[in-house]
Amino acid sequence: MAQSPSKQQAKRISARERIQEAQRREQLAAKRRQRIVVSVSAVVVLALAGGVALAVSSASGKDDKASAASSSAPLVVPANATGPDGTVITYGKADAPHTMEVYEDFRCPVCKHFEAANGQSVKQLTEDGQIKVEYHLAAFLDKNLGGKGSRTALAAAGAALNEGVDKFKAFHDVLYANQPDEREDGFGDVNHLLDLAGQVPGLKTDAFVKAVTDRTYAPWAAKVADAFNNSGVTGTPTVKVDGKPVNLFAGNSAATPEQFTAQVKQAAGLQ
Repeated sequence: MAQSPSKQQAKRISARERIQEAQRREQLAAKRRQRIVVSVSAVVVLALAGGVALAVSSASGKDDKASAASSSAPLVVPANATGPDGTVITYGKADAPHTMEVYEDFRCPVCKHFEAANGQSVKQLTEDGQIKVEYHLAAFLDKNLGGKGSRTALAAAGAALNEGVDKFKAFHDVLYANQPDEREDGFGDVNHLLDLAGQVPGLKTDAFVKAVTDRTYAPWAAKVADAFNNSGVTGTPTVKVDGKPVNLFAGNSAATPEQFTAQVKQAAGLQ
């Protein structure tokens, strides 16, 4: 039976309203799930499948400083820390004539893509003693996304650094290889971090386990995050060689190891 025009129109309006309401709910859910600002001039949800962008810090140093100030735990700087106030992790020969600065956040999904593509290249570039790597680690994604995974992972990385620079580097690589979805706060669970530490031979000493469980290096992690906030670098990942920025992406893909290595050597004047 044919329906009257008024009934057909009412159905069309009702269907349109349902679609609009579903779209509104999805937009609100997307905003809750991801609050990462991408690109220089536009506010866009980070979507790795559709392109590559930096995770941009919207956190202020005041937030991390307030967090550090509220902690009654004493500041313990891990052995092998370098730089001002021990807020830098140096990998490679300390007297290498050229410096590669790597700025990352353990929860940053784009950092994971960079590490997957060029983490091995970073390591190889230090092997001839011409380049050392300085890691500057951030925790702004805890504010952007909610949770405490960046800070907790950074504190655990401090415990690994205390065991040795090579242990830190291996744990750093394991964290990126096992990074949870940015909407989840998997690194906020110290037991999960300890499980991941089991993938690094010799890392899970009694001292390491106690330091991670007791959050011994949490105040240090807050200082490291403060140093990032005050560095002038606003996005992760960022790589500089002797102060010159390195382009980490070619179009919508990460730079190949060959492209990345060539850029680093050119910036250092090694080719």
